[in-house]
Amino acid sequence: MATDLYQHFRPEEQLFIDQIESARAQVLDHYSPLLLHFHDPREQYIVLSALGKEGDVRFSYRGGYHESERKRCLLYPDYYEPRTEDFEIGFLEVHYPVKFGNISHPKILGSLMSAGIKRELFGDIITDGTRYQIILDKTIMDYVVTQVTKIGKMTVHLEPITETNLVIPTDFWEPIETTVSSLRVDAVISSIFHVSRQRAKILIQHGSVKQNFAICERPDALLDIMDIVSVRGHGRIRIDEIYGRSKKDRVRIGASILANNG
Repeated sequence: MATDLYQHFRPEEQLFIDQIESARAQVLDHYSPLLLHFHDPREQYIVLSALGKEGDVRFSYRGGYHESERKRCLLYPDYYEPRTEDFEIGFLEVHYPVKFGNISHPKILGSLMSAGIKRELFGDIITDGTRYQIILDKTIMDYVVTQVTKIGKMTVHLEPITETNLVIPTDFWEPIETTVSSLRVDAVISSIFHVSRQRAKILIQHGSVKQNFAICERPDALLDIMDIVSVRGHGRIRIDEIYGRSKKDRVRIGASILANNG
């Protein structure tokens, strides 16, 4: 089954496909649910492609709030009805001296990674512009609280909270439909953010572009459905649909841009 999917995805995604196939086999062998890590949108799309909506193993995602981007995956047999507690999701609020400085999403992310916490163990980092909260694997909450006491140069205290205490994030995805000359990452950046192709290439060369949360090093890297491109100083793009070519031989896409209303 996995090898049939390889042709539809990138070579570097084959390992993830194998992991999902192994997890599927484990659910069938034990006939019981299996909780996986947090997945980004592209990984969620791969899981859907691998398992389908009505396969012998079902799957559900939960990320802590309705519009969450990174979500935790539960695989289960068709008899099972998932419960909220099955996802083992925890929530932390970051307390810091607001009057003496600011923190940010990148700084929080960097502090978590510096503490040795793997990216797949936590979900979204959300903010309403002042308060910051972290969604993560519930089983590592105590470790994170004790290990993360500074974000940048700012002394912080992380406090466990409940889902009902989550802030309403100020960020939102704005859907658009447009055409691009190709699905190359430099072409998409150029078209959507209205910069020249040369400027897009320079941003990539300077390490200012990430594709699915990893530094993008190739301007000619091709984008696909549910890829997310982050461009420092410009914003983020998510590829939602690829409709085909227009009469002028441009590629028609449905995308979303991460905007900020606060």
